[in-house]
Amino acid sequence: MASFLQSFLDPKKNWFAAQHMKSLSKRLRKYGLRYDDLYDPYYDLDVKEALNRLPKEVVDARHARLKRAIDLSMKHEYLPDNLQVFIFFLFFLFFLCLFDCYCCWY
Repeated sequence: MASFLQSFLDPKKNWFAAQHMKSLSKRLRKYGLRYDDLYDPYYDLDVKEALNRLPKEVVDARHARLKRAIDLSMKHEYLPDNLQVFIFFLFFLFFLCLFDCYCCWY
């Protein structure tokens, strides 16, 4: 069952997942955000712990991206095309949470 779910959510194997990923990356690119920036540390304690384990530079860059996105949203503007970055699906928090869960089981 788990392998079916993984293959269903994998953008390389599922056309709908690939289209969703493409659409989401367009929307995030307009504000200069990464996918991991959408996680809320106040909602999930695992995300909070993962943020505590990340290097300070990565956390500071995340906060800067969030501040810039909020500022752009309040101004009803988008990031200029020359500043839009194409690295959105770096899953720092996801891998740290997975590592933490793995360590708890063993």
